[in-house]
Amino acid sequence: MPSTITAVRHGQSESNEAHARATAAGMAVALTGADEDVLLTPLGRRQASALGRRLAREPEPEVVWCSPYTRAVQTWELAAAELESVPETRTDARLGDRLMGELAGMNLAAIRQRFPEEAAALLRAEYGYRPPGGECFSDVADRVRAVVGDMRAECAGRRVLVVAHDAIVLMLKHVIEEVPLVSVAAFAPVTNASVSIWRGSRSEVFNDDGHLRGISL
Repeated sequence: MPSTITAVRHGQSESNEAHARATAAGMAVALTGADEDVLLTPLGRRQASALGRRLAREPEPEVVWCSPYTRAVQTWELAAAELESVPETRTDARLGDRLMGELAGMNLAAIRQRFPEEAAALLRAEYGYRPPGGECFSDVADRVRAVVGDMRAECAGRRVLVVAHDAIVLMLKHVIEEVPLVSVAAFAPVTNASVSIWRGSRSEVFNDDGHLRGISL
């Protein structure tokens, strides 16, 4: 069993920014390109560096498990630059973001325009909804459960850092604390570059972004 599991969401990404702007303006947006290739914004890079400074003030991680998505890798690289030493690092495809299939890159307004029946199904049961060709949250939970099992077997007594996505952090809460899937929505949204820490099955910190105060947009 790891002594602690600390999970962080990547810094603000270009798709996060585009979706936030479109949604605030009441507009539909459907981004193109592979989700795994999305980059951090300048703000996201500053958030990642601030995250690293926070990690440097605490017992530093001894091993890192990182999503292979570019925005997560960039976040870890920038955070690691703030640490005294870079720990053993691995990427694991099971820590990739939730797959949205045919709805990839779309905000809710775009889904309503192009797939109104899917939008209605999503709103009825967000955490039980599986988009065409994509994953529901229980699918993501299965991936996370397998990763946590491997961490418990391979990282006994070590401080583990997970650098991933909002869906992964939420499913860590579900898996580690056994929070029912239907109750996970109460803990969303997970903030970019926020920190969540578990010691055993107990949550010490969840979705804390105090280290980001004062970072300009």
